[in-house]
Amino acid sequence: MINSLNKYRLNDLVLFNLCNKTLNKLKNKKATIYRAEHFNAAHRLNNPNWSEEKNNKVFGKCNNEFYHGHNYELIIKVTGDIDHETGYVIDTKLLSDLIKTHVLNQFDHKNLNEQVPQFKDLNPTAENIAVVIYEILREKIDNKLEIQIRLYETPRNFVEFPVD
Repeated sequence: MINSLNKYRLNDLVLFNLCNKTLNKLKNKKATIYRAEHFNAAHRLNNPNWSEEKNNKVFGKCNNEFYHGHNYELIIKVTGDIDHETGYVIDTKLLSDLIKTHVLNQFDHKNLNEQVPQFKDLNPTAENIAVVIYEILREKIDNKLEIQIRLYETPRNFVEFPVD
């Protein structure tokens, strides 16, 4: 009886050590997850401190007083350690909900200059839009995770923030 009890304890100890080795292998393993989203928005690039002539020269068609729109493609990159209990860097459902609630609901089908408070005094360039989205999400996502925003204004023009 004692030998069979010791055998079970030994088996439990071996299993425990195998589990710990597996968990230790997962510790400090970084991965990156990406979430792609889409929104449509209108804007006008304009510096109110400049003349109409200078605004037209610098911003061209993007300075149209009646605004113009884009079909933005947004990619959020989240990098961090893989959680040994969930296997996630971040729960993608949670990430999706954060983006929808705090970015898409605020930006989609809006005039950025007129309807989004962050652009009241900030020119809504692709660069500034990416920074604003970053700042919104940075407040909502655990600081132990690195985030980066990639925003496509057109298929050929995109911006990333922050950069290494």
